[in-house]
Amino acid sequence: MSSRVPIVLRPVERLGVRAIDGVAGFGDFCIFSGKAIVRGFAGGLHWRNWRLLWPQLFEVGTRSVPVILITGAFIGMVLAVQAYLQFASAGLADRLGAVVNISVVKELGPILAGVMVAGRVGGALTAELGTMRVTEQIDAVRAMGSDPIRYLVVPRFLACLLLTPVLTVFCDLTGVLGGYFISTHVYTVSEVPYWRHSQFAVANWDIATGLIKSLFFGGSIGLISCYKGFNCRAGAEGVGRATTDAFVTNFVVLLAMDFFLAVAMQAMGIHLYGYKQIL
Repeated sequence: MSSRVPIVLRPVERLGVRAIDGVAGFGDFCIFSGKAIVRGFAGGLHWRNWRLLWPQLFEVGTRSVPVILITGAFIGMVLAVQAYLQFASAGLADRLGAVVNISVVKELGPILAGVMVAGRVGGALTAELGTMRVTEQIDAVRAMGSDPIRYLVVPRFLACLLLTPVLTVFCDLTGVLGGYFISTHVYTVSEVPYWRHSQFAVANWDIATGLIKSLFFGGSIGLISCYKGFNCRAGAEGVGRATTDAFVTNFVVLLAMDFFLAVAMQAMGIHLYGYKQIL
């Protein structure tokens, strides 16, 4: 910071420096993401990429299933507990399944699955790549003539992109079953009306909306986590700070992306099926 700047204007200068650094960082992230996406889809069918992809599929998908199942089940149960009294007081307890299931499938399932993936997988990816950068393993990969983005980033990005929708399906399933168990076995709501109103309320477009959201969530988690790991500062403190920044950034981006995707998918659904069909 220049000492010639008056003291009164120094906060403005700091703000300008941070804004410039933010724009430059966003530009670097866009370049990084473009390289990862192009190299991922350009050579995605090559056997070497599949050999690198399988371990990441196991880490991202298989190891995340238990926490996703538990999260979905409790979310469905909490929704049923919170909504039952209001619906029962209005004489609409039979319609409880419609609200619980559409909330899980269309909104809560995708966003919570994304948050769980960001916390369990995104942090691990950032810490792993950050440690490789601090110990100069990334530079070693580059020195051996290999592309570190293709070798390290692409498998992790594709694993997050492909398996987040699958994990969302598991989250939706246990959420629906958890809400059904609490509604019918604890609050004694009739099963037949519960499922009949759910069938009328949850359309195929609602399920597709949740899965499309989760696809974008998974891609953003993979790219942000890998970018933070690739650009972390030296030392253990730098790796820890990069991991924290990755989770916070992923969480904020997920919420913002969820809003814009919800607006876009609603407009697309009205255009394709009409206003009354969406309702």
